Amino acid sequence: MDRTDYLIVLTGGPGVGKTALLAEFQKQGFTIVQEDARRIIREQMETGGDALPWKNKLHYAQLMLDASCISYKNQIIKSPRQYIFFDRGIPDTLAYIAMENLIFETELLQEAKQLRYHIKVFILPPWADIYKNDDERKQTWQEAEDTLKVMKDTYEKLGYETITVPQASIEQRARFILETLDPKD
Repeated sequence: MDRTDYLIVLTGGPGVGKTALLAEFQKQGFTIVQEDARRIIREQMETGGDALPWKNKLHYAQLMLDASCISYKNQIIKSPRQYIFFDRGIPDTLAYIAMENLIFETELLQEAKQLRYHIKVFILPPWADIYKNDDERKQTWQEAEDTLKVMKDTYEKLGYETITVPQASIEQRARFILETLDPKD
């Protein structure tokens, strides 16, 4: 297996249960990589910065792209031999850039597209029963649905196979992903 075959992306719009699912994988002994968005938002709010999705979207996207690339590179250099689960991947930031019609340097975007994950990307669809807003998540339900469409399109245009994770218990979702990665014939 190629090293990138161990890098698994869980993605989807806001409030779809990624954090709980990642906690389950961590409980099972897998390495997880938290998304950078919430950390960046918290840091910007604490320091009075403007790199927030509701203030300076371009600055926010730049910080996100940089942080996502660093998180990726920090994991790939470890020569993984066990799955590492990412709460969002670099293409999530590319999807945000597209959704917001932001102008970025072409070479930065091309470099980001070169950093690859496992071909199978797991998308968690919006789920009304668990969706909640908070200080860092301000998107409406409609924005959550729209985000999912753009993310799915972005990953597929980059050559990934998107797999929808069923709305089920955390344990069932984790089992679905592991069985999809390692199907038993």
